[in-house]
Amino acid sequence: MYDRILIRFGDLTLKGKNQGDFIRQLYKMLDEKLQGLPITIEKKHDHAYVLLNGYDYNEVIERLNLVAGIYSYSLVKKIKRDLDILKEESLNYINELVKGPTTFKVEAKRADKTFNLTSPEVSKIISAHILKNNKLVTADLHKPKLELRIEIRSDGIYLFNSQIRGLGGYPTGIAGKGLLMLSGGIDSPVAGFLAMKQGIKIECIHFESTPLTSIESANKVVDLVKIMAKYAPGNKILLHMVPFKNIHMQLLEKVPESYNITIMRRMMYRIASKVAANNKDLVLINGESVGQVASQTLQSMATINEVTNMPVIRPLATYDKLDIIALSRKIKAFDISIKPFEDCCTVYVPKAPSTAPRAYKARHFEEAFPYEEYVDEAVKNTKSLWINTFSDLDLSMYGLEVGEAIDEYHKAKQEGNN
Repeated sequence: MYDRILIRFGDLTLKGKNQGDFIRQLYKMLDEKLQGLPITIEKKHDHAYVLLNGYDYNEVIERLNLVAGIYSYSLVKKIKRDLDILKEESLNYINELVKGPTTFKVEAKRADKTFNLTSPEVSKIISAHILKNNKLVTADLHKPKLELRIEIRSDGIYLFNSQIRGLGGYPTGIAGKGLLMLSGGIDSPVAGFLAMKQGIKIECIHFESTPLTSIESANKVVDLVKIMAKYAPGNKILLHMVPFKNIHMQLLEKVPESYNITIMRRMMYRIASKVAANNKDLVLINGESVGQVASQTLQSMATINEVTNMPVIRPLATYDKLDIIALSRKIKAFDISIKPFEDCCTVYVPKAPSTAPRAYKARHFEEAFPYEEYVDEAVKNTKSLWINTFSDLDLSMYGLEVGEAIDEYHKAKQEGNN
Protein backbone atom coordinates (compact mmCIF):
# COMPACT_ATOMS: atom_id res chain seq x y z
CA MET A 1 0.00 0.00 0.00
CA TYR A 2 2.78 2.45 0.90
CA ASP A 3 5.91 2.87 -1.18
CA ARG A 4 7.69 5.66 0.72
CA ILE A 5 7.84 7.77 3.86
CA LEU A 6 7.58 11.56 3.70
CA ILE A 7 9.83 13.30 6.27
CA ARG A 8 9.13 16.89 7.34
CA PHE A 9 11.82 19.08 8.88
CA GLY A 10 9.72 21.49 10.95
CA ASP A 11 11.67 24.32 12.63
CA LEU A 12 14.78 23.72 10.52
CA THR A 13 13.15 25.65 7.70
CA LEU A 14 13.12 28.78 9.92
CA LYS A 15 16.90 28.92 10.34
CA GLY A 16 17.56 31.50 7.62
CA LYS A 17 21.17 31.59 6.45
CA ASN A 18 22.05 28.64 8.70
CA GLN A 19 19.33 26.43 7.24
CA GLY A 20 21.73 24.62 4.94
CA ASP A 21 23.99 23.59 7.83
CA PHE A 22 21.05 22.20 9.81
CA ILE A 23 19.68 20.25 6.85
CA ARG A 24 23.10 18.84 5.94
CA GLN A 25 23.54 17.60 9.52
CA LEU A 26 20.06 16.07 9.47
CA TYR A 27 20.82 14.22 6.24
CA LYS A 28 24.09 13.00 7.74
CA MET A 29 22.17 11.58 10.70
CA LEU A 30 19.55 10.04 8.41
CA ASP A 31 22.27 8.34 6.35
CA GLU A 32 23.85 6.96 9.54
CA LYS A 33 20.69 5.69 11.19
CA LEU A 34 19.27 4.09 8.02
CA GLN A 35 22.59 2.58 6.98
CA GLY A 36 22.36 -1.05 5.94
CA LEU A 37 18.67 -0.99 5.00
CA PRO A 38 17.67 -1.63 1.34
CA ILE A 39 16.02 1.79 1.05
CA THR A 40 16.74 4.99 -0.88
CA ILE A 41 16.73 8.50 0.59
CA GLU A 42 15.41 11.12 -1.82
CA LYS A 43 16.66 14.47 -0.51
CA LYS A 44 14.73 17.68 -1.12
CA HIS A 45 15.22 21.26 0.09
CA ASP A 46 12.69 21.28 2.93
CA HIS A 47 11.64 17.63 3.17
CA ALA A 48 12.80 14.14 2.25
CA TYR A 49 11.40 10.83 1.09
CA VAL A 50 12.52 7.38 2.13
CA LEU A 51 11.77 5.05 -0.78
CA LEU A 52 10.98 1.69 0.82
CA ASN A 53 11.81 -0.46 -2.22
CA GLY A 54 9.44 -3.11 -0.85
CA TYR A 55 11.09 -3.15 2.60
CA ASP A 56 9.08 -3.29 5.87
CA TYR A 57 8.36 0.29 6.91
CA ASN A 58 8.20 -0.59 10.63
CA GLU A 59 11.98 -1.04 10.83
CA VAL A 60 12.50 2.26 9.02
CA ILE A 61 10.15 4.09 11.39
CA GLU A 62 11.94 2.61 14.41
CA ARG A 63 15.19 4.11 13.15
CA LEU A 64 13.64 7.44 12.19
CA ASN A 65 12.57 7.76 15.82
CA LEU A 66 16.28 8.02 16.70
CA VAL A 67 16.87 11.12 14.53
CA ALA A 68 16.45 14.53 16.14
CA GLY A 69 15.38 17.31 13.78
CA ILE A 70 12.47 15.40 12.22
CA TYR A 71 9.20 17.17 12.97
CA SER A 72 6.90 14.51 11.54
CA TYR A 73 6.62 11.81 8.91
CA SER A 74 3.88 10.07 6.96
CA LEU A 75 3.49 6.74 5.20
CA VAL A 76 2.84 7.72 1.59
CA LYS A 77 1.84 6.28 -1.76
CA LYS A 78 3.00 8.08 -4.92
CA ILE A 79 0.93 7.98 -8.11
CA LYS A 80 0.97 9.65 -11.52
CA ARG A 81 -0.46 13.13 -12.09
CA ASP A 82 -3.69 11.90 -13.66
CA LEU A 83 -7.18 12.55 -12.31
CA ASP A 84 -8.63 9.16 -13.27
CA ILE A 85 -5.70 7.35 -11.63
CA LEU A 86 -6.07 9.59 -8.57
CA LYS A 87 -9.76 8.70 -8.25
CA GLU A 88 -9.18 4.96 -8.38
CA GLU A 89 -6.07 4.98 -6.16
CA SER A 90 -7.84 7.15 -3.57
CA LEU A 91 -10.76 4.71 -3.48
CA ASN A 92 -8.38 1.75 -3.15
CA TYR A 93 -6.55 3.57 -0.36
CA ILE A 94 -9.77 4.14 1.59
CA ASN A 95 -10.98 0.59 0.95
CA GLU A 96 -7.80 -0.81 2.51
CA LEU A 97 -8.11 1.36 5.62
CA VAL A 98 -11.85 1.07 6.27
CA LYS A 99 -13.04 -2.08 8.05
CA GLY A 100 -16.44 -0.81 9.22
CA PRO A 101 -18.73 2.24 9.17
CA THR A 102 -16.77 5.46 9.66
CA THR A 103 -16.54 9.12 8.68
CA PHE A 104 -13.94 10.63 6.40
CA LYS A 105 -12.68 13.82 4.81
CA VAL A 106 -10.49 14.53 1.78
CA GLU A 107 -7.94 17.33 2.16
CA ALA A 108 -6.11 18.20 -1.06
CA LYS A 109 -3.12 20.53 -1.36
CA ARG A 110 -1.98 21.74 -4.78
CA ALA A 111 1.71 22.54 -4.25
CA ASP A 112 2.21 22.69 -8.02
CA LYS A 113 -0.11 25.35 -9.45
CA THR A 114 0.24 24.04 -13.02
CA PHE A 115 -2.18 21.24 -12.17
CA ASN A 116 -5.46 22.14 -13.89
CA LEU A 117 -7.72 21.75 -10.83
CA THR A 118 -7.67 23.75 -7.60
CA SER A 119 -7.30 22.11 -4.20
CA PRO A 120 -11.03 22.44 -3.32
CA GLU A 121 -12.00 21.03 -6.72
CA VAL A 122 -9.78 17.98 -6.23
CA SER A 123 -11.17 17.42 -2.72
CA LYS A 124 -14.75 17.60 -3.99
CA ILE A 125 -14.20 15.23 -6.94
CA ILE A 126 -12.35 12.60 -4.90
CA SER A 127 -14.86 12.76 -2.03
CA ALA A 128 -17.77 12.22 -4.42
CA HIS A 129 -16.04 9.25 -6.04
CA ILE A 130 -15.36 7.59 -2.67
CA LEU A 131 -18.91 8.16 -1.39
CA LYS A 132 -20.35 6.67 -4.54
CA ASN A 133 -18.24 3.52 -4.37
CA ASN A 134 -17.82 2.79 -0.66
CA LYS A 135 -21.04 2.50 1.36
CA LEU A 136 -19.23 2.20 4.70
CA VAL A 137 -18.12 5.83 4.77
CA THR A 138 -19.90 9.14 5.23
CA ALA A 139 -18.42 12.60 4.85
CA ASP A 140 -17.60 14.72 7.91
CA LEU A 141 -15.70 17.94 7.27
CA HIS A 142 -15.26 18.88 10.93
CA LYS A 143 -14.31 15.82 13.01
CA PRO A 144 -13.72 12.89 10.66
CA LYS A 145 -12.32 9.65 11.99
CA LEU A 146 -10.30 9.21 8.81
CA GLU A 147 -8.65 11.86 6.68
CA LEU A 148 -7.27 11.25 3.20
CA ARG A 149 -4.62 13.82 2.36
CA ILE A 150 -3.54 14.50 -1.20
CA GLU A 151 -0.44 16.52 -2.12
CA ILE A 152 -0.08 17.46 -5.78
CA ARG A 153 3.56 18.15 -6.67
CA SER A 154 5.42 18.60 -9.93
CA ASP A 155 6.80 15.03 -9.86
CA GLY A 156 3.58 13.24 -8.89
CA ILE A 157 0.65 13.01 -6.48
CA TYR A 158 1.14 11.75 -2.94
CA LEU A 159 -1.56 10.06 -0.83
CA PHE A 160 -1.38 9.68 2.95
CA ASN A 161 -3.75 9.72 5.90
CA SER A 162 -1.81 10.78 9.02
CA GLN A 163 1.20 12.59 10.38
CA ILE A 164 3.35 10.83 12.99
CA ARG A 165 5.34 13.12 15.29
CA GLY A 166 9.10 12.72 15.17
CA LEU A 167 11.59 13.67 17.89
CA GLY A 168 11.54 17.32 16.83
CA GLY A 169 14.36 19.56 17.99
CA TYR A 170 17.55 19.91 15.96
CA PRO A 171 19.97 17.36 14.48
CA THR A 172 22.41 16.09 17.10
CA GLY A 173 25.80 17.76 16.81
CA ILE A 174 24.72 20.98 15.12
CA ALA A 175 24.90 23.01 18.36
CA GLY A 176 28.36 21.87 19.47
CA LYS A 177 29.54 19.53 22.21
CA GLY A 178 28.72 19.28 25.92
CA LEU A 179 29.75 17.09 28.86
CA LEU A 180 26.95 15.21 30.63
CA MET A 181 27.47 14.53 34.34
CA LEU A 182 26.07 11.00 34.35
CA SER A 183 25.01 9.18 37.49
CA GLY A 184 23.40 5.76 37.53
CA GLY A 185 19.95 7.17 38.26
CA ILE A 186 16.87 8.05 36.28
CA ASP A 187 17.41 11.76 35.66
CA SER A 188 20.79 12.26 33.99
CA PRO A 189 20.26 9.89 31.01
CA VAL A 190 17.00 11.71 30.28
CA ALA A 191 18.84 15.05 30.49
CA GLY A 192 21.41 13.68 28.04
CA PHE A 193 18.68 12.59 25.63
CA LEU A 194 17.01 16.02 25.77
CA ALA A 195 20.34 17.75 25.17
CA MET A 196 20.99 15.60 22.10
CA LYS A 197 17.47 16.30 20.89
CA GLN A 198 18.30 20.02 20.90
CA GLY A 199 21.40 19.53 18.75
CA ILE A 200 24.13 18.99 21.37
CA LYS A 201 26.61 16.18 20.84
CA ILE A 202 27.44 14.80 24.27
CA GLU A 203 30.31 13.16 26.06
CA CYS A 204 29.66 11.62 29.49
CA ILE A 205 31.54 11.81 32.76
CA HIS A 206 30.93 9.48 35.67
CA PHE A 207 32.46 9.60 39.14
CA GLU A 208 33.18 6.09 40.39
CA SER A 209 34.45 4.99 43.80
CA THR A 210 35.33 1.31 43.49
CA PRO A 211 35.72 -0.56 45.74
CA LEU A 212 33.55 1.71 47.92
CA THR A 213 30.96 1.21 45.21
CA SER A 214 30.58 -1.97 43.17
CA ILE A 215 31.82 -2.43 39.63
CA GLU A 216 28.21 -3.35 38.77
CA SER A 217 27.46 0.33 39.36
CA ALA A 218 29.99 1.24 36.66
CA ASN A 219 28.55 -1.40 34.32
CA LYS A 220 25.14 0.13 34.87
CA VAL A 221 26.49 3.49 33.66
CA VAL A 222 27.99 1.82 30.60
CA ASP A 223 24.59 0.32 29.80
CA LEU A 224 22.94 3.75 30.12
CA VAL A 225 25.48 5.22 27.70
CA LYS A 226 24.64 2.44 25.24
CA ILE A 227 21.00 3.55 25.39
CA MET A 228 21.88 7.19 24.70
CA ALA A 229 24.34 6.23 21.96
CA LYS A 230 21.41 5.12 19.78
CA TYR A 231 20.62 8.82 19.29
CA ALA A 232 24.24 9.95 18.89
CA PRO A 233 26.29 10.49 15.73
CA GLY A 234 28.03 7.25 14.83
CA ASN A 235 25.99 5.38 17.47
CA LYS A 236 28.77 6.00 20.00
CA ILE A 237 29.55 8.28 22.95
CA LEU A 238 32.83 8.95 24.75
CA LEU A 239 32.61 8.07 28.46
CA HIS A 240 35.08 9.50 31.00
CA MET A 241 35.39 7.45 34.22
CA VAL A 242 36.77 9.57 37.07
CA PRO A 243 38.43 7.76 40.04
CA PHE A 244 36.65 9.53 42.90
CA LYS A 245 37.51 7.20 45.80
CA ASN A 246 40.32 9.32 47.32
CA ILE A 247 38.21 12.48 47.33
CA HIS A 248 35.26 10.48 48.59
CA MET A 249 37.27 9.23 51.57
CA GLN A 250 38.47 12.74 52.41
CA LEU A 251 34.91 14.04 52.39
CA LEU A 252 33.66 11.27 54.65
CA GLU A 253 36.51 11.82 57.14
CA LYS A 254 36.89 15.62 57.22
CA VAL A 255 33.67 17.35 56.11
CA PRO A 256 30.60 17.76 58.36
CA GLU A 257 27.91 15.30 57.32
CA SER A 258 25.36 18.02 56.52
CA TYR A 259 27.73 19.52 53.92
CA ASN A 260 29.04 16.26 52.51
CA ILE A 261 26.83 16.17 49.42
CA THR A 262 27.31 19.89 48.75
CA ILE A 263 31.10 19.68 48.75
CA MET A 264 31.06 16.39 46.88
CA ARG A 265 29.12 18.10 44.11
CA ARG A 266 31.50 21.07 44.16
CA MET A 267 34.41 18.67 43.64
CA MET A 268 32.56 16.99 40.79
CA TYR A 269 31.94 20.33 39.11
CA ARG A 270 35.61 21.26 39.43
CA ILE A 271 36.71 17.98 37.88
CA ALA A 272 34.04 18.07 35.15
CA SER A 273 35.05 21.62 34.20
CA LYS A 274 38.67 20.56 33.73
CA VAL A 275 37.77 17.44 31.76
CA ALA A 276 35.39 19.49 29.60
CA ALA A 277 38.07 22.09 28.88
CA ASN A 278 40.56 19.36 27.96
CA ASN A 279 38.06 17.87 25.50
CA LYS A 280 36.73 21.14 24.07
CA ASP A 281 33.24 20.66 25.51
CA LEU A 282 31.41 23.99 25.61
CA VAL A 283 28.94 23.33 28.45
CA LEU A 284 28.23 21.04 31.38
CA ILE A 285 24.91 19.19 31.40
CA ASN A 286 23.27 17.46 34.33
CA GLY A 287 19.98 15.94 35.46
CA GLU A 288 19.20 18.35 38.29
CA SER A 289 15.56 19.24 38.85
CA VAL A 290 14.70 22.16 41.14
CA GLY A 291 13.81 21.00 44.65
CA GLN A 292 13.82 17.28 43.88
CA VAL A 293 16.49 16.46 46.49
CA ALA A 294 18.45 18.44 49.06
CA SER A 295 21.34 19.24 46.70
CA GLN A 296 18.93 20.63 44.10
CA THR A 297 17.35 23.54 45.94
CA LEU A 298 18.13 26.91 44.38
CA GLN A 299 20.45 27.78 47.28
CA SER A 300 22.29 24.48 46.86
CA MET A 301 22.61 24.97 43.12
CA ALA A 302 24.03 28.46 43.61
CA THR A 303 26.58 27.26 46.18
CA ILE A 304 27.63 24.27 44.08
CA ASN A 305 27.72 26.25 40.83
CA GLU A 306 30.13 28.79 42.36
CA VAL A 307 33.16 26.62 41.56
CA THR A 308 32.83 26.70 37.77
CA ASN A 309 32.75 29.38 35.10
CA MET A 310 31.39 26.99 32.49
CA PRO A 311 27.73 27.31 31.44
CA VAL A 312 25.61 24.59 33.06
CA ILE A 313 22.53 23.30 31.24
CA ARG A 314 19.81 21.61 33.30
CA PRO A 315 17.24 20.24 30.81
CA LEU A 316 15.09 18.82 33.64
CA ALA A 317 15.13 21.89 35.90
CA THR A 318 11.34 22.35 35.85
CA TYR A 319 10.25 18.77 35.10
CA ASP A 320 7.97 16.78 37.39
CA LYS A 321 9.42 13.42 38.46
CA LEU A 322 6.59 11.50 36.79
CA ASP A 323 7.34 13.27 33.51
CA ILE A 324 11.01 12.37 33.85
CA ILE A 325 10.10 8.73 34.49
CA ALA A 326 7.83 8.74 31.41
CA LEU A 327 10.73 9.98 29.25
CA SER A 328 13.07 7.44 30.83
CA ARG A 329 10.66 4.67 29.85
CA LYS A 330 10.31 6.13 26.36
CA ILE A 331 14.05 5.91 25.67
CA LYS A 332 14.18 2.47 27.39
CA ALA A 333 16.57 3.61 30.13
CA PHE A 334 14.25 3.17 33.12
CA ASP A 335 14.77 -0.54 33.78
CA ILE A 336 18.55 -0.01 33.80
CA SER A 337 18.37 3.13 35.94
CA ILE A 338 16.46 1.39 38.74
CA LYS A 339 18.91 -1.49 39.10
CA PRO A 340 19.96 -1.54 42.79
CA PHE A 341 23.63 -0.61 42.38
CA GLU A 342 24.61 2.58 44.21
CA ASP A 343 26.99 5.26 42.92
CA CYS A 344 29.11 7.59 45.02
CA CYS A 345 26.26 10.11 45.34
CA THR A 346 23.95 7.60 46.99
CA VAL A 347 26.12 5.09 48.84
CA TYR A 348 26.60 7.34 51.90
CA VAL A 349 23.66 9.72 51.90
CA PRO A 350 23.70 11.96 55.02
CA LYS A 351 20.73 11.75 57.34
CA ALA A 352 20.20 15.51 57.38
CA PRO A 353 21.85 17.19 54.37
CA SER A 354 21.78 20.97 54.28
CA THR A 355 19.07 22.27 51.96
CA ALA A 356 20.39 25.85 52.10
CA PRO A 357 24.19 25.52 52.16
CA ARG A 358 26.23 28.72 52.14
CA ALA A 359 29.17 29.17 49.83
CA TYR A 360 31.41 30.67 52.53
CA LYS A 361 30.80 27.66 54.77
CA ALA A 362 31.54 25.27 51.92
CA ARG A 363 34.81 27.10 51.21
CA HIS A 364 35.72 26.87 54.91
CA PHE A 365 35.05 23.12 55.12
CA GLU A 366 37.07 22.52 51.96
CA GLU A 367 40.15 23.89 53.71
CA ALA A 368 40.25 20.66 55.73
CA PHE A 369 42.23 18.95 52.97
CA PRO A 370 44.27 20.03 49.89
CA TYR A 371 41.41 19.44 47.47
CA GLU A 372 43.18 21.03 44.48
CA GLU A 373 45.74 18.24 44.54
CA TYR A 374 43.02 15.61 44.74
CA VAL A 375 41.08 17.22 41.89
CA ASP A 376 44.16 17.35 39.66
CA GLU A 377 44.97 13.73 40.52
CA ALA A 378 41.43 12.63 39.61
CA VAL A 379 41.57 14.48 36.28
CA LYS A 380 45.00 13.01 35.49
CA ASN A 381 43.85 9.45 36.21
CA THR A 382 40.50 9.68 34.42
CA LYS A 383 40.00 6.78 32.01
CA SER A 384 38.09 7.32 28.78
CA LEU A 385 36.47 4.81 26.46
CA TRP A 386 34.10 4.88 23.51
CA ILE A 387 30.78 3.18 24.18
CA ASN A 388 28.95 1.85 21.14
CA THR A 389 25.25 1.00 21.08
CA PHE A 390 26.09 -2.56 20.08
CA SER A 391 29.05 -3.06 22.45
CA ASP A 392 29.03 -6.11 24.75
CA LEU A 393 31.49 -4.48 27.18
CA ASP A 394 31.38 -5.86 30.74
CA LEU A 395 33.93 -4.20 33.05
CA SER A 396 33.54 -6.91 35.70
CA MET A 397 35.36 -9.30 33.35
CA TYR A 398 38.62 -7.37 33.69
CA GLY A 399 39.24 -6.53 37.35
CA LEU A 400 38.00 -5.32 40.70
CA GLU A 401 38.42 -1.57 40.16
CA VAL A 402 37.11 0.42 37.23
CA GLY A 403 40.42 2.03 36.21
CA GLU A 404 42.15 -1.36 36.06
CA ALA A 405 39.20 -2.85 34.21
CA ILE A 406 39.30 -0.12 31.55
CA ASP A 407 43.06 -0.57 31.10
CA GLU A 408 42.57 -4.30 30.65
CA TYR A 409 39.71 -3.70 28.23
CA HIS A 410 41.86 -1.37 26.09
CA LYS A 411 44.71 -3.90 26.21
CA ALA A 412 42.45 -6.77 25.14
CA LYS A 413 40.96 -4.68 22.36
CA GLN A 414 44.42 -3.71 21.09
CA GLU A 415 45.59 -7.33 21.11
CA GLY A 416 42.42 -8.29 19.23
CA ASN A 417 43.16 -5.70 16.55
CA ASN A 418 46.68 -7.06 16.17
